[in-house]
Amino acid sequence: MALNTAPDAPLPVGEVSRLIGGWIDRLGAVWVEGQITQLSRRPGAGVVFLTLRDPSYDISVSVTCFRQVFDEIADVVSEGARVVVLAKPEWYAPRGQLSLRATEIRPVGVGELLARLEQLKKSLAAEGLFAADRKKPLPFLPQLIGLVCGRASAAERDVLENARHRWPAVRFEVRNVPVQGVHAVPQVVQAVKELDALDGVDVIIVARGGGSVEDLLPFSDEQLVRAVSECRTPVVSAIGHEPDNPLLDYVADLRASTPTDAAKKVVPDVGEEYERVRQLRDRARRCVVAFVDREERGLAQALARPSIEDPHRMIDERADHVAALLDRGRRTLGHLLDRADSELTHTHARVVALSPAATLKRGYAVLQKADGQAVRDPEEVTADEVLRARVAEGEFTVRVDTAHA
Repeated sequence: MALNTAPDAPLPVGEVSRLIGGWIDRLGAVWVEGQITQLSRRPGAGVVFLTLRDPSYDISVSVTCFRQVFDEIADVVSEGARVVVLAKPEWYAPRGQLSLRATEIRPVGVGELLARLEQLKKSLAAEGLFAADRKKPLPFLPQLIGLVCGRASAAERDVLENARHRWPAVRFEVRNVPVQGVHAVPQVVQAVKELDALDGVDVIIVARGGGSVEDLLPFSDEQLVRAVSECRTPVVSAIGHEPDNPLLDYVADLRASTPTDAAKKVVPDVGEEYERVRQLRDRARRCVVAFVDREERGLAQALARPSIEDPHRMIDERADHVAALLDRGRRTLGHLLDRADSELTHTHARVVALSPAATLKRGYAVLQKADGQAVRDPEEVTADEVLRARVAEGEFTVRVDTAHA
């Protein structure tokens, strides 16, 4: 409930602390999971003090319990262990401090951790965070590589030495962070985000050496997985050894089995690339030489052809043939003309012999009526009808004396 207060009617600190304690006392016992970061077991003391921290966030809370409660798990629990605690929130009014009073503490076993990781893996996969189409290709030759690893760690040395051995000119932007423990997740996430924000970084490698399942838990944290999925820069996961598969391996754009393998996959080998260039250059030279040789042979074969070697020979060989054909054509045409002339002469003679003019020259005459029609039958004329008579040398008129009866 809201309190009615004013500048002239404030509540004393003790009253505020008492009210907060009253509200907290209404809360029942809750199961809480976290990682033990501080553990205080004073000899002879009946109460054990410890701090429970959320590995994914920078949040912790104090926990107290009776010694007999902690003694049940004292042999299997130490600082850094994950536990599940049944506790009731308590408010210590004199100091204004919140704590948890634990009545039961259970260690989180490896099997339970793996089961939770598998459940988280399925949940993130269902969101599509591990989909292949989200994977970004790595640049062929990165100019600046971001590296997130432990300070002075073997993983850092393996990546740097192998990468520079393969390509001496490669540069690194290194972020040294805790790679296990309660501070690992937030600092690894911050380092990844910082490197992703740098324009010059071409690829980010998150590297760590091998370890137990508990040691590698920060790299299966949901907060880190989501941070990597949002990166614009390609991310390479190089956590542990070949059998280790934290969830970071699934969301990363490339998974390397070891930090050394990450250096080999991210940075090309200058010797191998030089040899590849040499091979490609030799192959190109062989292709060009073979092409030129092939074209030279083709040109030589073309020049060796008679039509190219002596282009006038074919014309000279055909000239006599053309002349013979021309002479033959002339003779044939002459014969045809002579024959046609003879036939024309004969035809002309027959035409002349058979023409009416030739008949007239023999003394015959053609009688024509006034309309020019030739008279062929006496019945066609009448008495006293004037006719025109045509003879070989001209014509004259005649009159019909008596018609034929």
